[in-house]
Amino acid sequence: MKTLYMVRHAKSSWEYDVIDHQRPLKDKGKNDAMAVSEEVKTSIIPPQKMISSDAVRALTTAHYFKDALEISDADFSTNHDLYDFSGQNVMRIIKGLDNSLDRVMLFGHNHAFTSIANMLGSIPIENVPTCGFFMIEFDTDTWSEIKTGKTVRTIFPRDVK
Repeated sequence: MKTLYMVRHAKSSWEYDVIDHQRPLKDKGKNDAMAVSEEVKTSIIPPQKMISSDAVRALTTAHYFKDALEISDADFSTNHDLYDFSGQNVMRIIKGLDNSLDRVMLFGHNHAFTSIANMLGSIPIENVPTCGFFMIEFDTDTWSEIKTGKTVRTIFPRDVK
């Protein structure tokens, strides 16, 4: 069985004159990331690997989860291809994961994450909100063969307030 955890980056700020890739989190985003990561910690078996988009807002969100789940630096990485809004690059990453990994957590962006939640999951999600978490289990031992799985859990900021 393969388990995919996905987290959309927390709420980002438009206050700064920076390119999209460098937008930081708002205070609300930081608070949501802290609250959701703590709730996720009580709900899942930690991933064996975390991979984040290298965009500042996604990477900052990922660090809250990394700390909450006590993931080592060796089991944490970034991948620029997760800075994807269509989902094609994200799917390529998922299908290319090492089969020795059974539980992987990805951090990225919409519309890609909502599309993947609906393409691979078993329940419709109209929109994965900022700092939204979802978990899908697949009845396979090979990442390249995943198709529709079972959406086991969602945790959105509104659920932890």
